[in-house]
Amino acid sequence: MPPIVTAEEVLKAFANIRMAPASGGRAVHKPLLILFWLGRLERGEPRMAAFADVEGQFKQLLAEFGSANSPNTRHYPFWYLGNDDEGRIWQLESAGGIALSTQGAVPGLTWFRERGVLAGFAPAVDGRLRADKLLRAALARQLLAQNFPETLHSDIATQTGLDIDQPAMGGAALSGRRRDPAFRERVLRAYEYRCCVCGFDLRIGNVSAGLEAAHIQWFTADGPDVETNGMAMCALHHKIFDLGAFTVEPVNLSIVFSQNLQLGDATRAHLLSYHGAGIIGPQSTAYAPDQHFLDWHAKEVFKAPGRD
Repeated sequence: MPPIVTAEEVLKAFANIRMAPASGGRAVHKPLLILFWLGRLERGEPRMAAFADVEGQFKQLLAEFGSANSPNTRHYPFWYLGNDDEGRIWQLESAGGIALSTQGAVPGLTWFRERGVLAGFAPAVDGRLRADKLLRAALARQLLAQNFPETLHSDIATQTGLDIDQPAMGGAALSGRRRDPAFRERVLRAYEYRCCVCGFDLRIGNVSAGLEAAHIQWFTADGPDVETNGMAMCALHHKIFDLGAFTVEPVNLSIVFSQNLQLGDATRAHLLSYHGAGIIGPQSTAYAPDQHFLDWHAKEVFKAPGRD
């Protein structure tokens, strides 16, 4: 196939990367690797980099924004991304600069390190992205919108060193699921306009301030815009819920915080006062969180293990 040349071809190629698992789970390894590599281009770093040199930084990115087990499989996207779009977007090379085939099962971490494996965007893609700041920002926004809730977009962009506030590019918009604009209002009404964790219920006039509708199973992971997949939360608890700092047990709807949190005395006293308590439930059991969605969050987002 001819190399990727236009901005539209770049966006389309990355929109069509294969994601695993096939359904229901989170597959953020590839998007985070691409965002990580876009940050390298933003800083003018070389096209290829040794896996061993970037492994630690990428592991930290997965620890913060992936599922609990993501850091252990940090080498997977380096291998599997080479199979997307017939090898036109990503390449692996040996320490001597010889192209490596990425067919078959992914080797272990030791293989990547000992062989001095190099990775990077294919030359045509690298050149196109490196020369076009607006395209880099557009691709970053596309990846964030397709794979992460809005609460995490600015944090991921900051962590990877990307500027996503560039003016939008022209060109065809990518089709996809449409969010239901009434979802937020329905969820807030179900919870009587208060945070289900802390009870925060500030209003300015008739407008609720700092209160949001949190998807339990993320919209970007095929979570539906229905009340049983939503909980009203203040901006703080919504943010840390999406980061996996706590989850909600499906049996008794109790709040469980992660053992991975690092807390000062004041934050510990405030935040962990809700640990083990039940959520402030919706006004009707018909709106109660569905076990299927809570199980998804516990498996795919929560930074296990939970505290006693």
